[in-house]
Amino acid sequence: MGSTVFERNPAPASVVEHSLAKTELAPFWTSDAPRGKALPALSAALTADLVIVGGGYTGLWTALLAKQRDSSQRVIVLEAKTCGWAASGRNGGFVEATLTHGESNGRTRFPNEYDQLDAMGLANLDEIQATVTKMKWKVDFERNGSFAVATEDYQAKDLEHEADGERGIFLSKEEIQKKVSSPTYQAALFEPLDTALVHPAKLANELMQSCLDAGVEIFENSPVTDLNADSDAVTVATKKGSVRASRVALATNAFPSLLKRYQLHTVPVYDYVLMTEPLSTAQMKSIGWNGREGIADCANQFHYYRLSADNRILFGGYDAIYHYGGKIRSAYDDRPESFRKLASHFFTTFPQLEGVQFTHRWAGVIDTSSRFSAFFATAHQGRVSYAAGFTGLGVAATRFAANVMLDQLTGLDTERTRLEMVRKMPLPFPPEPFTYPSVQVTRFALDRADHNDGKRGLFLKTLDAVGLGFDS
Repeated sequence: MGSTVFERNPAPASVVEHSLAKTELAPFWTSDAPRGKALPALSAALTADLVIVGGGYTGLWTALLAKQRDSSQRVIVLEAKTCGWAASGRNGGFVEATLTHGESNGRTRFPNEYDQLDAMGLANLDEIQATVTKMKWKVDFERNGSFAVATEDYQAKDLEHEADGERGIFLSKEEIQKKVSSPTYQAALFEPLDTALVHPAKLANELMQSCLDAGVEIFENSPVTDLNADSDAVTVATKKGSVRASRVALATNAFPSLLKRYQLHTVPVYDYVLMTEPLSTAQMKSIGWNGREGIADCANQFHYYRLSADNRILFGGYDAIYHYGGKIRSAYDDRPESFRKLASHFFTTFPQLEGVQFTHRWAGVIDTSSRFSAFFATAHQGRVSYAAGFTGLGVAATRFAANVMLDQLTGLDTERTRLEMVRKMPLPFPPEPFTYPSVQVTRFALDRADHNDGKRGLFLKTLDAVGLGFDS
Protein backbone atom coordinates (compact mmCIF):
# COMPACT_ATOMS: atom_id res chain seq x y z
CA MET A 1 0.00 0.00 0.00
CA GLY A 2 1.26 3.47 -0.88
CA SER A 3 0.86 6.70 1.01
CA THR A 4 -1.08 9.84 0.12
CA VAL A 5 0.48 13.24 -0.49
CA PHE A 6 -0.87 14.39 2.88
CA GLU A 7 0.99 11.58 4.63
CA ARG A 8 4.16 12.07 2.61
CA ASN A 9 4.24 15.79 3.39
CA PRO A 10 2.62 16.40 6.78
CA ALA A 11 2.58 19.91 8.19
CA PRO A 12 4.74 20.48 11.29
CA ALA A 13 2.79 19.94 14.52
CA SER A 14 3.75 23.42 15.74
CA VAL A 15 2.22 24.99 12.62
CA VAL A 16 -1.01 23.03 13.11
CA GLU A 17 -1.30 23.90 16.81
CA HIS A 18 -0.64 27.59 16.17
CA SER A 19 -3.25 27.69 13.42
CA LEU A 20 -5.97 26.29 15.70
CA ALA A 21 -5.07 28.19 18.88
CA LYS A 22 -7.71 30.90 18.57
CA THR A 23 -10.58 29.12 16.84
CA GLU A 24 -14.17 29.61 17.93
CA LEU A 25 -16.44 26.56 17.91
CA ALA A 26 -19.20 28.05 15.75
CA PRO A 27 -20.14 28.13 12.06
CA PHE A 28 -18.51 31.15 10.47
CA TRP A 29 -21.51 31.76 8.23
CA THR A 30 -24.11 32.21 10.97
CA SER A 31 -21.67 34.31 12.98
CA ASP A 32 -21.05 36.50 9.93
CA ALA A 33 -24.75 36.91 9.09
CA PRO A 34 -26.55 36.77 12.43
CA ARG A 35 -30.30 36.54 12.55
CA GLY A 36 -32.45 38.96 14.50
CA LYS A 37 -34.92 37.88 17.11
CA ALA A 38 -36.45 34.44 16.60
CA LEU A 39 -39.94 34.24 15.16
CA PRO A 40 -42.72 33.22 17.59
CA ALA A 41 -43.35 29.57 18.39
CA LEU A 42 -46.61 27.87 17.45
CA SER A 43 -49.04 28.14 20.36
CA ALA A 44 -52.44 27.50 18.78
CA ALA A 45 -54.41 25.01 16.70
CA LEU A 46 -54.36 26.26 13.11
CA THR A 47 -55.50 25.06 9.70
CA ALA A 48 -53.62 25.46 6.44
CA ASP A 49 -53.50 24.33 2.85
CA LEU A 50 -49.87 23.27 3.17
CA VAL A 51 -47.72 22.74 6.25
CA ILE A 52 -43.97 22.25 5.90
CA VAL A 53 -41.87 20.63 8.60
CA GLY A 54 -38.34 22.03 8.55
CA GLY A 55 -37.02 25.56 8.02
CA GLY A 56 -33.83 24.83 6.11
CA TYR A 57 -33.30 25.20 2.37
CA THR A 58 -35.71 22.39 1.46
CA GLY A 59 -38.55 23.69 3.58
CA LEU A 60 -38.06 27.35 2.68
CA TRP A 61 -37.81 26.67 -1.06
CA THR A 62 -40.97 24.55 -0.81
CA ALA A 63 -42.82 27.36 0.94
CA LEU A 64 -41.66 30.08 -1.45
CA LEU A 65 -42.35 28.06 -4.61
CA ALA A 66 -45.77 27.02 -3.27
CA LYS A 67 -46.76 30.67 -2.82
CA GLN A 68 -45.41 31.51 -6.27
CA ARG A 69 -47.59 28.76 -7.73
CA ASP A 70 -50.70 29.88 -5.83
CA SER A 71 -50.46 32.98 -3.67
CA SER A 72 -53.93 32.42 -2.19
CA GLN A 73 -53.05 29.25 -0.30
CA ARG A 74 -52.18 29.34 3.38
CA VAL A 75 -48.66 27.97 3.87
CA ILE A 76 -47.15 27.35 7.31
CA VAL A 77 -43.55 26.35 8.13
CA LEU A 78 -42.69 24.71 11.45
CA GLU A 79 -39.01 24.81 12.46
CA ALA A 80 -37.63 23.01 15.51
CA LYS A 81 -35.07 25.74 16.27
CA THR A 82 -34.42 28.70 13.95
CA CYS A 83 -34.46 28.74 10.17
CA GLY A 84 -31.12 27.77 8.65
CA TRP A 85 -29.41 26.80 11.91
CA ALA A 86 -28.50 23.25 10.85
CA ALA A 87 -27.09 22.07 7.50
CA SER A 88 -28.35 25.15 5.67
CA GLY A 89 -26.12 27.40 7.79
CA ARG A 90 -23.15 25.05 8.11
CA ASN A 91 -22.36 23.82 4.60
CA GLY A 92 -19.53 24.88 2.31
CA GLY A 93 -21.72 27.04 0.09
CA PHE A 94 -21.15 25.00 -3.08
CA VAL A 95 -24.24 25.37 -5.27
CA GLU A 96 -23.81 22.38 -7.58
CA ALA A 97 -25.79 21.61 -10.71
CA THR A 98 -25.61 17.86 -10.15
CA LEU A 99 -28.70 16.14 -8.76
CA THR A 100 -26.94 12.77 -8.57
CA HIS A 101 -23.75 13.47 -6.60
CA GLY A 102 -21.69 13.68 -9.76
CA GLU A 103 -21.70 12.09 -13.20
CA SER A 104 -20.17 8.74 -12.25
CA ASN A 105 -22.71 8.07 -9.50
CA GLY A 106 -25.55 9.30 -11.70
CA ARG A 107 -24.65 7.17 -14.72
CA THR A 108 -24.21 4.11 -12.50
CA ARG A 109 -27.56 4.44 -10.76
CA PHE A 110 -29.72 6.08 -13.42
CA PRO A 111 -28.13 5.14 -16.77
CA ASN A 112 -31.30 5.54 -18.79
CA GLU A 113 -32.10 9.04 -17.61
CA TYR A 114 -28.75 10.51 -16.59
CA ASP A 115 -28.59 12.96 -19.51
CA GLN A 116 -32.08 14.18 -18.61
CA LEU A 117 -31.12 14.55 -14.94
CA ASP A 118 -27.98 16.42 -15.93
CA ALA A 119 -29.96 18.89 -18.05
CA MET A 120 -32.56 19.34 -15.30
CA GLY A 121 -29.83 19.97 -12.73
CA LEU A 122 -28.17 22.61 -14.88
CA ALA A 123 -31.55 24.28 -15.50
CA ASN A 124 -32.22 24.24 -11.74
CA LEU A 125 -28.91 26.04 -11.11
CA ASP A 126 -29.76 28.57 -13.82
CA GLU A 127 -33.12 29.18 -12.14
CA ILE A 128 -31.46 29.72 -8.75
CA GLN A 129 -29.15 32.29 -10.31
CA ALA A 130 -32.12 34.00 -11.98
CA THR A 131 -33.98 34.10 -8.65
CA VAL A 132 -31.00 35.61 -6.85
CA THR A 133 -30.78 38.32 -9.53
CA LYS A 134 -34.50 39.03 -9.82
CA MET A 135 -35.11 39.19 -6.06
CA LYS A 136 -31.86 41.05 -5.41
CA TRP A 137 -30.76 38.63 -2.74
CA LYS A 138 -27.50 39.63 -1.09
CA VAL A 139 -25.96 36.18 -0.76
CA ASP A 140 -22.43 36.63 -2.19
CA PHE A 141 -23.43 34.54 -5.23
CA GLU A 142 -20.52 33.82 -7.60
CA ARG A 143 -20.83 31.41 -10.53
CA ASN A 144 -17.14 30.83 -11.14
CA GLY A 145 -17.11 27.08 -11.79
CA SER A 146 -14.95 24.59 -9.96
CA PHE A 147 -11.75 22.56 -10.16
CA ALA A 148 -11.58 18.86 -9.42
CA VAL A 149 -7.89 18.55 -8.59
CA ALA A 150 -5.75 15.43 -8.79
CA THR A 151 -3.27 15.07 -5.95
CA GLU A 152 -2.00 11.67 -7.15
CA ASP A 153 -0.85 10.51 -10.58
CA TYR A 154 -3.62 7.94 -11.02
CA GLN A 155 -6.25 10.64 -10.38
CA ALA A 156 -4.73 12.80 -13.13
CA LYS A 157 -5.24 9.99 -15.64
CA ASP A 158 -8.86 9.61 -14.56
CA LEU A 159 -9.51 13.34 -14.99
CA GLU A 160 -8.00 13.36 -18.48
CA HIS A 161 -10.35 10.53 -19.42
CA GLU A 162 -13.39 12.44 -18.05
CA ALA A 163 -12.67 15.69 -19.91
CA ASP A 164 -15.07 16.54 -22.73
CA GLY A 165 -13.68 19.96 -23.66
CA GLU A 166 -16.86 21.91 -22.79
CA ARG A 167 -18.41 21.06 -19.44
CA GLY A 168 -15.12 19.51 -18.28
CA ILE A 169 -11.82 21.02 -19.42
CA PHE A 170 -8.63 19.13 -18.59
CA LEU A 171 -5.74 21.14 -17.15
CA SER A 172 -2.22 19.76 -16.97
CA LYS A 173 -0.04 20.18 -13.90
CA GLU A 174 1.50 23.32 -15.36
CA GLU A 175 -1.90 24.75 -16.32
CA ILE A 176 -3.56 24.25 -12.94
CA GLN A 177 -0.51 25.65 -11.13
CA LYS A 178 -1.02 28.89 -13.06
CA LYS A 179 -4.60 29.03 -11.78
CA VAL A 180 -4.01 28.00 -8.15
CA SER A 181 -0.55 27.35 -6.72
CA SER A 182 -0.32 24.15 -4.68
CA PRO A 183 2.52 21.60 -4.71
CA THR A 184 -0.11 18.87 -4.32
CA TYR A 185 -1.77 19.45 -7.70
CA GLN A 186 -0.92 17.03 -10.52
CA ALA A 187 -3.77 18.01 -12.85
CA ALA A 188 -7.32 19.30 -12.72
CA LEU A 189 -10.69 19.20 -14.43
CA PHE A 190 -12.31 22.64 -14.77
CA GLU A 191 -16.10 22.68 -14.86
CA PRO A 192 -17.04 26.27 -15.73
CA LEU A 193 -20.84 25.97 -15.65
CA ASP A 194 -21.67 23.49 -12.92
CA THR A 195 -20.75 25.27 -9.68
CA ALA A 196 -21.63 28.54 -8.01
CA LEU A 197 -20.60 29.69 -4.56
CA VAL A 198 -22.85 31.32 -2.01
CA HIS A 199 -22.86 32.50 1.60
CA PRO A 200 -25.01 29.75 3.15
CA ALA A 201 -26.47 31.70 6.06
CA LYS A 202 -27.27 34.72 3.89
CA LEU A 203 -29.08 32.41 1.48
CA ALA A 204 -31.15 30.93 4.33
CA ASN A 205 -31.93 34.42 5.64
CA GLU A 206 -32.97 35.76 2.24
CA LEU A 207 -35.11 32.70 1.57
CA MET A 208 -36.83 33.12 4.93
CA GLN A 209 -37.49 36.83 4.37
CA SER A 210 -38.84 36.19 0.89
CA CYS A 211 -41.18 33.57 2.33
CA LEU A 212 -42.45 36.05 4.92
CA ASP A 213 -42.87 38.73 2.25
CA ALA A 214 -44.92 36.25 0.19
CA GLY A 215 -47.26 35.61 3.12
CA VAL A 216 -45.81 32.36 4.45
CA GLU A 217 -46.30 31.94 8.20
CA ILE A 218 -43.16 30.65 9.92
CA PHE A 219 -43.05 29.39 13.49
CA GLU A 220 -39.64 28.80 15.05
CA ASN A 221 -38.71 26.80 18.17
CA SER A 222 -41.66 24.56 17.30
CA PRO A 223 -40.42 20.97 16.97
CA VAL A 224 -43.04 18.62 15.57
CA THR A 225 -43.79 15.75 17.91
CA ASP A 226 -46.40 13.80 15.94
CA LEU A 227 -48.05 13.37 12.57
CA ASN A 228 -51.52 11.83 12.17
CA ALA A 229 -53.81 11.46 9.18
CA ASP A 230 -57.55 10.89 8.99
CA SER A 231 -59.90 10.73 6.04
CA ASP A 232 -59.95 14.49 5.56
CA ALA A 233 -56.56 15.93 6.45
CA VAL A 234 -53.21 15.48 8.15
CA THR A 235 -52.39 17.00 11.54
CA VAL A 236 -48.90 17.79 12.72
CA ALA A 237 -48.52 18.54 16.41
CA THR A 238 -46.01 20.47 18.48
CA LYS A 239 -45.85 20.73 22.27
CA LYS A 240 -48.03 23.84 22.33
CA GLY A 241 -49.99 23.73 19.12
CA SER A 242 -50.96 21.92 15.93
CA VAL A 243 -51.62 22.51 12.25
CA ARG A 244 -54.28 20.62 10.33
CA ALA A 245 -53.62 20.72 6.61
CA SER A 246 -54.69 19.08 3.39
CA ARG A 247 -51.03 18.62 2.39
CA VAL A 248 -47.74 18.15 4.31
CA ALA A 249 -44.15 18.44 3.07
CA LEU A 250 -41.44 16.91 5.25
CA ALA A 251 -38.07 18.66 4.96
CA THR A 252 -36.21 17.32 7.99
CA ASN A 253 -32.86 16.51 6.34
CA ALA A 254 -30.70 14.30 8.60
CA PHE A 255 -33.14 14.28 11.50
CA PRO A 256 -35.32 11.18 11.95
CA SER A 257 -38.22 11.05 9.55
CA LEU A 258 -41.74 11.50 10.91
CA LEU A 259 -42.57 8.59 8.61
CA LYS A 260 -41.16 5.64 10.55
CA ARG A 261 -40.89 3.40 7.50
CA TYR A 262 -38.14 5.70 6.15
CA GLN A 263 -36.07 6.21 9.28
CA LEU A 264 -33.36 3.83 8.04
CA HIS A 265 -33.09 5.45 4.62
CA THR A 266 -30.63 8.05 5.88
CA VAL A 267 -27.81 8.02 8.41
CA PRO A 268 -26.41 11.22 9.95
CA VAL A 269 -22.72 11.65 9.11
CA TYR A 270 -20.67 14.45 10.67
CA ASP A 271 -18.54 16.61 8.38
CA TYR A 272 -15.89 18.98 9.79
CA VAL A 273 -14.90 22.44 8.56
CA LEU A 274 -12.31 25.15 9.24
CA MET A 275 -12.33 28.81 8.20
CA THR A 276 -9.19 30.95 8.07
CA GLU A 277 -8.75 34.59 8.93
CA PRO A 278 -8.91 36.91 5.89
CA LEU A 279 -5.80 36.52 3.75
CA SER A 280 -3.57 39.51 3.09
CA THR A 281 -2.85 40.77 -0.41
CA ALA A 282 0.57 39.08 -0.29
CA GLN A 283 -0.91 35.78 0.88
CA MET A 284 -3.49 35.86 -1.89
CA LYS A 285 -0.77 36.58 -4.45
CA SER A 286 1.19 33.56 -3.20
CA ILE A 287 -1.63 31.16 -4.08
CA GLY A 288 -3.12 32.90 -7.10
CA TRP A 289 -6.75 31.71 -7.25
CA ASN A 290 -7.78 34.86 -9.09
CA GLY A 291 -10.79 33.10 -10.61
CA ARG A 292 -12.19 32.28 -7.14
CA GLU A 293 -13.35 28.82 -8.27
CA GLY A 294 -14.55 26.14 -5.89
CA ILE A 295 -12.06 23.30 -5.41
CA ALA A 296 -12.32 19.65 -4.38
CA ASP A 297 -9.76 16.88 -4.68
CA CYS A 298 -10.45 13.49 -6.16
CA ALA A 299 -9.92 10.92 -3.39
CA ASN A 300 -12.69 8.88 -1.78
CA GLN A 301 -11.91 10.83 1.38
CA PHE A 302 -11.81 14.25 -0.22
CA HIS A 303 -11.38 17.88 0.79
CA TYR A 304 -13.47 20.77 -0.51
CA TYR A 305 -12.45 24.40 -0.23
CA ARG A 306 -13.35 27.87 -1.46
CA LEU A 307 -12.82 31.58 -0.84
CA SER A 308 -15.30 33.73 1.04
CA ALA A 309 -16.17 37.26 -0.06
CA ASP A 310 -13.50 38.66 2.28
CA ASN A 311 -10.82 36.17 1.11
CA ARG A 312 -10.97 33.66 3.91
CA ILE A 313 -10.47 30.03 2.93
CA LEU A 314 -13.05 27.49 4.00
CA PHE A 315 -11.42 24.04 4.17
CA GLY A 316 -13.57 21.00 4.96
CA GLY A 317 -14.28 17.35 4.33
CA TYR A 318 -12.05 14.27 4.50
CA ASP A 319 -13.33 12.84 7.79
CA ALA A 320 -16.92 11.61 7.64
CA ILE A 321 -17.91 10.40 11.09
CA TYR A 322 -20.92 8.26 11.96
CA HIS A 323 -21.69 7.83 15.65
CA TYR A 324 -23.24 4.66 17.03
CA GLY A 325 -27.03 4.76 17.07
CA GLY A 326 -27.25 7.56 14.51
CA LYS A 327 -27.59 10.22 17.18
CA ILE A 328 -27.33 13.94 16.45
CA ARG A 329 -25.72 15.72 19.39
CA SER A 330 -24.01 19.07 19.81
CA ALA A 331 -21.20 17.28 21.67
CA TYR A 332 -20.16 15.72 18.36
CA ASP A 333 -19.49 19.16 16.82
CA ASP A 334 -16.06 19.42 18.44
CA ARG A 335 -13.69 16.67 17.29
CA PRO A 336 -10.10 17.84 17.85
CA GLU A 337 -8.51 15.00 15.86
CA SER A 338 -10.56 15.91 12.78
CA PHE A 339 -9.68 19.59 13.06
CA ARG A 340 -5.98 18.84 13.51
CA LYS A 341 -6.07 16.56 10.47
CA LEU A 342 -7.80 19.22 8.39
CA ALA A 343 -5.31 21.87 9.48
CA SER A 344 -2.37 19.63 8.60
CA HIS A 345 -3.84 18.87 5.18
CA PHE A 346 -4.49 22.59 4.62
CA PHE A 347 -0.81 23.44 5.09
CA THR A 348 0.25 20.50 2.93
CA THR A 349 -1.98 21.99 0.24
CA PHE A 350 -0.78 25.57 0.78
CA PRO A 351 2.57 25.51 2.60
CA GLN A 352 3.13 29.12 1.53
CA LEU A 353 0.35 30.11 3.97
CA GLU A 354 2.24 28.87 7.05
CA GLY A 355 1.38 31.19 9.93
CA VAL A 356 -2.25 31.73 8.89
CA GLN A 357 -4.70 31.05 11.69
CA PHE A 358 -8.22 29.63 11.65
CA THR A 359 -10.92 31.70 13.29
CA HIS A 360 -13.80 29.20 13.24
CA ARG A 361 -14.21 25.44 13.46
CA TRP A 362 -17.50 23.60 13.24
CA ALA A 363 -19.31 20.46 12.17
CA GLY A 364 -22.49 19.74 10.29
CA VAL A 365 -24.62 16.64 9.83
CA ILE A 366 -25.03 15.20 6.33
CA ASP A 367 -28.20 13.20 5.55
CA THR A 368 -26.45 10.34 3.80
CA SER A 369 -28.47 7.94 1.66
CA SER A 370 -27.22 4.68 0.19
CA ARG A 371 -27.33 6.07 -3.35
CA PHE A 372 -25.65 9.40 -2.33
CA SER A 373 -28.45 11.54 -3.80
CA ALA A 374 -31.91 12.64 -2.78
CA PHE A 375 -34.87 10.30 -2.66
CA PHE A 376 -38.59 11.06 -2.56
CA ALA A 377 -41.53 9.35 -0.91
CA THR A 378 -45.24 9.92 -0.38
CA ALA A 379 -47.60 8.69 2.32
CA HIS A 380 -51.23 8.91 3.47
CA GLN A 381 -52.80 8.73 0.00
CA GLY A 382 -50.36 11.26 -1.43
CA ARG A 383 -51.13 13.97 1.10
CA VAL A 384 -47.63 13.78 2.62
CA SER A 385 -44.43 14.14 0.62
CA TYR A 386 -40.91 13.59 1.91
CA ALA A 387 -37.50 14.43 0.45
CA ALA A 388 -34.14 13.63 2.05
CA GLY A 389 -30.77 11.97 1.44
CA PHE A 390 -28.92 14.81 -0.31
CA THR A 391 -25.59 13.45 1.02
CA GLY A 392 -23.79 16.76 1.22
CA LEU A 393 -24.80 18.22 -2.16
CA GLY A 394 -28.12 19.78 -1.31
CA VAL A 395 -27.68 23.53 -1.65
CA ALA A 396 -29.09 23.53 -5.18
CA ALA A 397 -30.81 20.12 -5.15
CA THR A 398 -33.15 21.21 -2.35
CA ARG A 399 -34.87 23.59 -4.75
CA PHE A 400 -35.38 20.76 -7.24
CA ALA A 401 -36.70 18.60 -4.39
CA ALA A 402 -39.15 21.32 -3.39
CA ASN A 403 -40.63 21.33 -6.88
CA VAL A 404 -40.87 17.52 -6.85
CA MET A 405 -42.77 17.55 -3.56
CA LEU A 406 -45.14 20.27 -4.73
CA ASP A 407 -45.82 18.34 -7.94
CA GLN A 408 -46.54 15.21 -5.90
CA LEU A 409 -48.77 16.97 -3.39
CA THR A 410 -50.91 18.55 -6.08
CA GLY A 411 -51.17 15.32 -8.06
CA LEU A 412 -49.34 16.63 -11.12
CA ASP A 413 -47.85 14.32 -13.72
CA THR A 414 -44.64 16.11 -14.67
CA GLU A 415 -41.22 15.40 -16.09
CA ARG A 416 -39.97 15.48 -12.51
CA THR A 417 -42.49 13.02 -11.06
CA ARG A 418 -41.91 10.56 -13.92
CA LEU A 419 -38.20 10.25 -13.14
CA GLU A 420 -36.92 6.87 -11.97
CA MET A 421 -34.93 8.84 -9.41
CA VAL A 422 -38.21 10.11 -7.96
CA ARG A 423 -40.26 6.93 -8.30
CA LYS A 424 -37.71 4.48 -6.84
CA MET A 425 -36.29 4.40 -3.34
CA PRO A 426 -32.69 3.58 -2.38
CA LEU A 427 -31.96 0.64 -0.15
CA PRO A 428 -32.19 1.40 3.58
CA PHE A 429 -29.22 1.09 5.88
CA PRO A 430 -29.21 -1.86 8.28
CA PRO A 431 -30.40 -1.18 11.84
CA GLU A 432 -28.05 -1.07 14.80
CA PRO A 433 -26.06 -2.90 16.00
CA PHE A 434 -25.15 -3.51 12.32
CA THR A 435 -24.93 0.04 10.98
CA TYR A 436 -21.94 1.21 12.98
CA PRO A 437 -19.56 -1.68 12.15
CA SER A 438 -20.73 -1.59 8.52
CA VAL A 439 -19.87 2.09 8.24
CA GLN A 440 -16.48 1.61 9.87
CA VAL A 441 -15.57 -1.28 7.55
CA THR A 442 -16.64 0.81 4.57
CA ARG A 443 -14.55 3.79 5.69
CA PHE A 444 -11.55 1.46 6.09
CA ALA A 445 -12.13 0.07 2.58
CA LEU A 446 -12.38 3.57 1.09
CA ASP A 447 -9.15 4.56 2.83
CA ARG A 448 -7.40 1.44 1.47
CA ALA A 449 -8.58 2.35 -2.03
CA ASP A 450 -7.08 5.84 -1.63
CA HIS A 451 -3.79 4.15 -0.70
CA ASN A 452 -3.96 1.74 -3.64
CA ASP A 453 -4.25 4.01 -6.68
CA GLY A 454 -8.02 4.19 -6.22
CA LYS A 455 -8.54 0.46 -6.82
CA ARG A 456 -11.68 -0.72 -5.07
CA GLY A 457 -11.40 -3.97 -3.16
CA LEU A 458 -13.89 -6.84 -3.03
CA PHE A 459 -15.93 -5.26 -0.22
CA LEU A 460 -16.50 -2.00 -2.12
CA LYS A 461 -17.20 -3.85 -5.35
CA THR A 462 -19.84 -5.90 -3.54
CA LEU A 463 -21.48 -2.72 -2.21
CA ASP A 464 -21.43 -1.27 -5.71
CA ALA A 465 -23.10 -4.40 -7.08
CA VAL A 466 -26.01 -4.37 -4.62
CA GLY A 467 -26.49 -0.58 -4.68
CA LEU A 468 -25.66 -0.02 -1.02
CA GLY A 469 -22.65 2.12 -0.35
CA PHE A 470 -21.13 4.83 1.75
CA ASP A 471 -19.14 7.88 0.73
CA SER A 472 -17.42 10.76 2.49
